[in-house]
Amino acid sequence: MTSLKDILYGVGLTAVSGTTAKLVNNICFDSRAVALDDVFVAIKGTQSDGHVYIKKAIELGANAIVCEKMPEELINEITYIEVEDSKKALAIMASNFYGNPSRNLQLVGVTGTNGKTTVSSLLYQLFKKAGYKVGLLSTIRIMVDEKEYPTLHTTPDALTINKYLAMMNEEGVEFCFMEASSHGIDQKRTSGLLFAGAIFTNLTHDHLDYHNSFAEYRDAKKKLFDDLPKTAFAISNIDDKNGLVMLQNTRAKKYTYALKSYADYRAQILENQFSGQLLKIENNELWTKLIGHFNAYNILAIYATADLLGLEKFEILKLLSELENVDGRFQYFISKQRITAIVDYAHTPDALKNVLDTISALRTGNENVITVVGCGGDRDKSKRPVMGHIATSMSNKVIFTSDNPRTESPDTIISEMEAGVEPQHAKKVLAIENREQAIKTACQLADAQDIILLAGKGHETYQETNGTRIEFDDFKIVRKVLEDLNK
Repeated sequence: MTSLKDILYGVGLTAVSGTTAKLVNNICFDSRAVALDDVFVAIKGTQSDGHVYIKKAIELGANAIVCEKMPEELINEITYIEVEDSKKALAIMASNFYGNPSRNLQLVGVTGTNGKTTVSSLLYQLFKKAGYKVGLLSTIRIMVDEKEYPTLHTTPDALTINKYLAMMNEEGVEFCFMEASSHGIDQKRTSGLLFAGAIFTNLTHDHLDYHNSFAEYRDAKKKLFDDLPKTAFAISNIDDKNGLVMLQNTRAKKYTYALKSYADYRAQILENQFSGQLLKIENNELWTKLIGHFNAYNILAIYATADLLGLEKFEILKLLSELENVDGRFQYFISKQRITAIVDYAHTPDALKNVLDTISALRTGNENVITVVGCGGDRDKSKRPVMGHIATSMSNKVIFTSDNPRTESPDTIISEMEAGVEPQHAKKVLAIENREQAIKTACQLADAQDIILLAGKGHETYQETNGTRIEFDDFKIVRKVLEDLNK
């Protein structure tokens, strides 16, 4: 058990009723998980308000309550702590509870609309190849050096983050790379963590279902940099119009990277083909298996980060040339029929355009590009017609289908995507709600040399409809369909 007083160190308290000189067993913010002698943190969420469940938490055994508003009825044996912000309090308490594990390793946060998973995952891969013990907190997986754990969110809750960071401490992990989503930053999940550095990849249209405006979305990302200590570094892509905005108020040491602008770290694309691309970084040539302009930016961000974390530059270049693509990020194969199938997580307008731009740069002009794409339900609706417009204006044939419809009607989502299709592109479009059937149809439409793009789900191995997840893997399905067609 742990002292409640110690757990509360650094938390801004506005009022206290009862003693903090008591032991608590655990911290909970879900009343259903509360057990004897736990401290319950009441959080106002997007779906429900934890303050409603204070009484239930006490009935289940909580001996302390952290809240933003004191209950009208106080029980003598229970300690009540009032704070201005329960989410921030939870993050600081979680860090204290697990012994402030972020202070015992070099933690680097990666934020931006696109590229977070690729940059964080490849940094993990690179530092492992360099011989270090490394941690990873990403959309795809959590890694505690060699041990892999599943993940449900891009940025886990504060208790989960600190639990895994503490496990990394036990394993002797020296570096950890972590995706920092706008949701996670806004919900204070990263508060209380000591970052050695932060990376900004880019900022485009996304998550306006959660953030009220693009400015709010941008400022959520920016907060990661605003909160960095003087000892940290801040690396920003200044080819993005928000790149310098991210660095405006940070106390950290500022560094920039770019392909087009003058920057601390610069790269040039010399060759780009399906087998990889040739880059020039600081007058050194580098061949990488990762293709496309967007991956050139990712590679450059990784190079800059590894340099700032103390790796020798020629070793970084050597290791970069050995890196393998991340699952669901421009993951492709060429079938026996000479059809190229590409699976990519592109679920924002900018990401979809980047992938189709990359395909356009690689093709000879004789191939057809067949794009299968959908949009997620219960998410930002304003990007749907934009996605529809981009897909149809940059492909020869487009099949609109389901992504993860969640609680929305797939047909409604498809109709909203179709609203962005210009009249001259209407004949290119098919609407097939069943995603597996859409993939089969794309394969049947393809001839030798054609390119099939399956966009939106990437690494995901499920499809979610009305709270139910079924097994669904774009890459496995398209591979099997093309193999079956060859029989």
